[in-house]
Amino acid sequence: MKVLCLNRGSSSLKAALIEVRAGGLTCLERREIVAPKSGAHDDTLAAALKGIPVPHAIGHRLVHGGPDQTAPLRLVADARRRLDSAIPFAPLHLPMELETVDAALALFPGVPQVACFDTAFHSTLPAVARRLPIAAWADAEGVRRYGFHGLSCEYVVSRLGGSTLGDSIIAHLGSGASMTAVRGGRSIDTTMGMSPTGGLMMGTRSGDLDPGVLVYLIDQKGWSARDVEQFVNHECGLLGVSGTASDMKALLRARDHDERARLAVELFVYVARKEIGALAAALGGLRSLVFTGGMGEHSAVVRSEIAAGLDFLGVSLDEDRNGTGAAIVSREGSPCTVFVVVTDEESVIARHVEASVSPG
Repeated sequence: MKVLCLNRGSSSLKAALIEVRAGGLTCLERREIVAPKSGAHDDTLAAALKGIPVPHAIGHRLVHGGPDQTAPLRLVADARRRLDSAIPFAPLHLPMELETVDAALALFPGVPQVACFDTAFHSTLPAVARRLPIAAWADAEGVRRYGFHGLSCEYVVSRLGGSTLGDSIIAHLGSGASMTAVRGGRSIDTTMGMSPTGGLMMGTRSGDLDPGVLVYLIDQKGWSARDVEQFVNHECGLLGVSGTASDMKALLRARDHDERARLAVELFVYVARKEIGALAAALGGLRSLVFTGGMGEHSAVVRSEIAAGLDFLGVSLDEDRNGTGAAIVSREGSPCTVFVVVTDEESVIARHVEASVSPG
């Protein structure tokens, strides 16, 4: 089965054609094109897929499935319409992603299509981790912790195995960043909340903020909800603190002569280390720590500086291994094994699609 995996981002459309066989997966082609912030119509998708043969099935990565969607969803007519009700939970992401879904449904009308949700992996969160400290009516409306980067976490678990991971923290560190506490291969807590803005400081997102900050901006600055949304998602994080860049590589190069760049790096590392400590407390200990995502996979400096304050959890890096990006970067015999995993969300999507559309 040849599965076309589509991943619509804020500025690009990624496509991967993956062949699924009993013996494993083969990526036949990957593409990425610039896409407009709105209006991903048939022409945009057709341009991205020019020359790619018609697939047997299509899988879509969607950031949010809403309160009730906890498994991949076959996109028949009624199912597609139901997804509109999830837009209030992810207004920055879902409208664009659903435009791509609609374009693919129009372009490939006879091809089975499946939505795979980043929130689904976290459907195993216990009530105490899922519930926010708010009124019952808001919880009943779906205002709660959902968690994201679930497809990435699912890949890590499938790659390493729940028994190897044990009580583990998966640190997906990229322009968007989150951490997930995993026990027995299942999510028991995670840093992101109702939206992908919460939790860790990120490239341009604030992460967790005192609600009083938002009240101040509304009362004293006269900001609208859209102004606040723009600020916390696009003007904060590494960019906000440094004033110059959201890219960690650029900040690492500049920090020796730029105080704000130095502070941005230091704050990111500090927040990441605190979140690892909090999730380790939720687990009651730590057997493994996994770095993944663009920064987690490629920045030995970030891995080293985060791990430097975690010796009390048994985290100790072998800097030679860490510098080469080995699969295991912890010292031999360390109580906590530290892994580096190159994530592959498309392979998870392909597997879900194959399972959803295959007879029986």
